[in-house]
Formats: sequence, C-alpha cells, structure tokens
Amino acid sequence: MLDIAEELYRWVEQGRDVAVATVVAVGGSAPHGPGAALAVDADGTAIGSVSGGCVEGAVYDLCRQALEDGETVLQRFGYSDEDAFAVGLTCGGVIDILVTPVRAADPARPVLAAALRAAANGRAAALARIVSGPRELTGRALLVHPDATAPEGGFGAHPELDRTVAAEAAAFLDAGRTGTLEIGARGSRCGSPLTVLVESAVPPPRMIVFGAIDFASALVRIGTFLGYRVTVCDARPVFATKARFPQADEIVVDWPHRYLERTEVDGRTVLCVLTHDAKFDIPLLRLALRLPVAYVGAMGSRRTHLDRDERLREVGVTARELARLRSPIGLDLGARTPEETALSIASEIVANRRGGTGAPLTGARTPIHHDPAPPPKPRVDSPA
Repeated sequence: MLDIAEELYRWVEQGRDVAVATVVAVGGSAPHGPGAALAVDADGTAIGSVSGGCVEGAVYDLCRQALEDGETVLQRFGYSDEDAFAVGLTCGGVIDILVTPVRAADPARPVLAAALRAAANGRAAALARIVSGPRELTGRALLVHPDATAPEGGFGAHPELDRTVAAEAAAFLDAGRTGTLEIGARGSRCGSPLTVLVESAVPPPRMIVFGAIDFASALVRIGTFLGYRVTVCDARPVFATKARFPQADEIVVDWPHRYLERTEVDGRTVLCVLTHDAKFDIPLLRLALRLPVAYVGAMGSRRTHLDRDERLREVGVTARELARLRSPIGLDLGARTPEETALSIASEIVANRRGGTGAPLTGARTPIHHDPAPPPKPRVDSPA
C-alpha cells in the first residue's frame, strides 16, 4: 500500500474508512510486483492498481465487501485454460492479493497511518503485516524505522514474534525490498507458520547528471519519469540554470568532483558523466569509481573512452575500478538525438538495476521480469 501512500494518507487523515488490496506474491508473469495496491473508500472511489486492469473489477468488489464486513481476505487470481473468460490474469501469471479493511475502530489503523505518513513524506520505513496464519493475527501490523527505535504496533501474540519480524523487516528496509517471509507463530522457524508481507518505503534514489548540455536536459526528463531525484552539476554558471533544466530537483554550480566529495550518495545512486572533457572527467571519475554507487557511466566516443581510460590509469585507478565504468554510456539503440540518447542511458540504468541483459525479448528464453536479490539476513550475535 505504500506505493499509493500520498493519496491514501490524505484519505486516512480525513477520517475515511477504506479497504486496501495489496499484491502479496506473484507467480509467473504479472503486471505488478508485491506491494502494488488498490484502495477503495466508503463512497466507492478507487486509487491505485494491482493488475493493470486484468482483475481490478473483482478486487474492487472484494474491497467493497471488506468495508461492509470488516474481514481481511487473502485471494488468489490466476489464468484458467478451461475458462478464458473467467476472472484472471491474461498474461498467464498468478497473484495473491491481501484485502484489508482500514476502518476507524481497527486496531491496526494508527500503525498503517504512521507508515503512510512516513512514505508520503519521503521517509524510510518498513511495514510488516501478517498475511496468513491464525485468524486473530491476520491483518495486524508492525512498523519499523531505520533509526533503530522501537517498532510501532505489533502482533500481540508473542514478544519474540515482534522482535524477529522487526529484525527481518529492518533487513528488507536496508535492501529497499518488498516481499514475504515465512516464520513460526512464536518468532522461531518452528511451530505453526505465518506468512508476513514486508513493504519497504525508501526515499527516491538519486541521479546526478554532470554536464549541463542538451543531452543532460533530455536525461533529466527521463530520470524524473523513472522516479529519480535528479541533480544537475556543472562548473559553468551560464549553463547550469533552472531555466535550462526546469524538471531538475537541484541545480549545482561547482566543479563536479568537488560536489561529489561533499554530497551524499548510496547504493542506489546513479552517476551520469556527460561532460566529456578531461579536466572535469578525470578527477570526477577517479572519485566516482571508488564510491559504493549503483552505476557510473561516462559519455564520449570510443576514441574518447580509450584516452580517458589511459588517463584514469595514470592517476591510479585500478583495472577493477575501471571495470565498473559504463563507457561509452548507454545501450546500443542507434541513438542520435538527445532524447534517443537519454533513452539509451536510461535503458542501461534500468537493465543494471533490474538484472536485465539489454537483449531483445523476441525469441529470448530469459524471464521478462527478473526477481530481485533477497535481502541479507539480520546478524544474530552469539552470547559471549
């Protein structure tokens, strides 16, 4: 539900009773992954989507029913070869959807509201909800913040269950991942099993575009479209202006390497070096290739790349560090215009982020959707 947090939080703040349908698990090909949500209020207004249209009508009806009877429901939708007109996914996949009423008297409402508030304000948080297990636990929620404060809410079943789920949710949050986990009702790996959905809300990843050129303007637009918080940095104040980059979240006038030294980056940050000028490129890339960022790409011809590669080696950049550099930047789309080039760069960023190959899907035997890597398990220190 955190993917529709901004609008849904307004509804909750207005005191509306709502029902929220959330994708819990996906099998095969499906339009949306875990965490995608559709919400319906008591007036019948709907926001969000769980299937891109395939089963929206049936899920809408489940939400209306949940508002009436207050019952949490887990429903599976799939494609039936026997009845092609039955409610299901035409893409052939299977999705499990949790439908939860969020009414004024529901004990989980304050926790859900806190999670929506955090996500709507761009703060990191992980919301854990019991999807399947004992009826009295289904739909209960626990909220974890990244600052290691005590979690909000809980399941009220066993203290160890809350502690274990909180630790697991923190690991999901560190990875920025949404998915399910199986756990015992008492927080161990034994006993009656529970399925817990963990949704992670994290601030938008950063895209930093170095070089205030026409190609950068197109890249800013597509970066914003993909959900990045986009910064444009250039040492030349005449070019680095809001008028030239109205969709950028931030314009910085500074030498690129000096700005990169003082700004915050993380494992989701992408760096696009479009300056193709050695006096900017070399000190910038020397630093960038040593930072724990998701992507470093640099624009230029193959001749420029070879010259830049040699200059970087001369200033001490290792072969292992150079292997991280995507240069010439982008995928081979035959791009010529700034917009086509921006699409080429964005395509490489998405492929790198999602584990794609960049090869045509026609005739390929690879999955259309690539599963994200599982989050690291929380470390459990043994007693001294």
